[in-house]
Amino acid sequence: MKIQSKITLLFLLLSGVILLLLNITIFYLVYRFGFDDFFKRLEARVNISAEVHLFPGAKSQAYQEVRNRYLEKLESEKEHFFSTDTLNKININGGIDAKSSFIKNILKDSAARYKVDNIFYAGRVFTKGNSKYIVIVSAIDPSGFQELKDLQRILVYGFLAAMILVYFIGKIFSFYTFQPVRRIINNVKNITANNLHFRLDELSGKDEIAELSYTFNDMLNRLETAFETQNNFVSNASHELRTPLTIISSEAELAISKTDVSPEQREVFGIIYSEAEKLGQILNSLLTLAQSGFDGKKQRWESIRIDELLMTASESIKRINIDSNIQIDLEDMPTDEHLLYVSGNSNLLRLAVTNIISNACKYSDNRMVKIRLLTENNKVIISITDQGIGIPESELQHIFEPFFRASNTHSYEGHGVGLPLTLNIIRLHRGSIGIRSDVGKGTEIKVFLPVEASA
Repeated sequence: MKIQSKITLLFLLLSGVILLLLNITIFYLVYRFGFDDFFKRLEARVNISAEVHLFPGAKSQAYQEVRNRYLEKLESEKEHFFSTDTLNKININGGIDAKSSFIKNILKDSAARYKVDNIFYAGRVFTKGNSKYIVIVSAIDPSGFQELKDLQRILVYGFLAAMILVYFIGKIFSFYTFQPVRRIINNVKNITANNLHFRLDELSGKDEIAELSYTFNDMLNRLETAFETQNNFVSNASHELRTPLTIISSEAELAISKTDVSPEQREVFGIIYSEAEKLGQILNSLLTLAQSGFDGKKQRWESIRIDELLMTASESIKRINIDSNIQIDLEDMPTDEHLLYVSGNSNLLRLAVTNIISNACKYSDNRMVKIRLLTENNKVIISITDQGIGIPESELQHIFEPFFRASNTHSYEGHGVGLPLTLNIIRLHRGSIGIRSDVGKGTEIKVFLPVEASA
């Protein structure tokens, strides 16, 4: 998941939590305020009922008149009067009796509130002479509950609408926040070995984006210097190193051909000639290895059919090593020929495949080398299996290092440059290499290359 998407989701999550807490707080406060207001209305009716029924007289008539004129009749409003001496006879709907906590709280605090479902109760103790009376008024508050349900529905719908709005605002916010980063990514993608002089626009300010641009430009300065050094070496090494080697080989060959040279001298010149030729081969391999590290756009890119490339590579090996035993298995080859094409440089790819097949033939003493061609997940897979000496498991991780040779290959000629060169070429074509080996049984190397359609 991209950071932009993560920030959008994080923004959505934080906003959702804040809105949820705000909605819960609003609902709780309205809930408490609404019920408290209704209880106060009940308590006012408790006082009026007590004055009217417990203390009759002119004053009570005035209370009754105020009650009838100014106080609305609550739904299911009921009045309950009883003396504390008759507590054992209390039986009020809602589970209220002498043992209920509501009655105990009234006796303890002189007044109390109680609610069960949508029925509200308010009670108070009044003293008349030497007697104490408990007055309880109960009623239903349908409008209050309806208001809470309406509020709940408004909060839920409002929350959902707000979350949708926050999501789109978060996407817009993250989009514009990461716009400089996307610009840097697009510019960096266009930088290759051919245009290392290209630099990112240095942004004003001292924020992280500006620092990132500065860091990239500093890295590009170092890379350009390194590439120029390598390029100069590759360009000059051919002339500066090959010319002396050619002279040494020619002079040694000329000395060998002379008739007046003693056998001892001829042997010495033969060794010089042989070692010069080996040095020339190592030099050619190193130059090819260095050149293969450059960007693929420097090479001539074309559409390559892999089965034909395998045939060509196999034939070239058989011309060099007539004892080689190579079998190409095309049974798993896809029926759709478009899946057999890759984009790349045919000379480099043929060199890479030839190196692997040649090693398989050499280290298996020309026993059967089987090559399979298949496709999977938009990748062309070349599987090369031999019956050779294998590679020790502890050394598998080093076989792609230049000049490394496995401990069991001392009796075979080689310089340890072929596989590193092959890996460079395959990586240049955006592919990968997998290897599996058992000592004494053989080795299987798989080359994975993206098909041209998905390249």
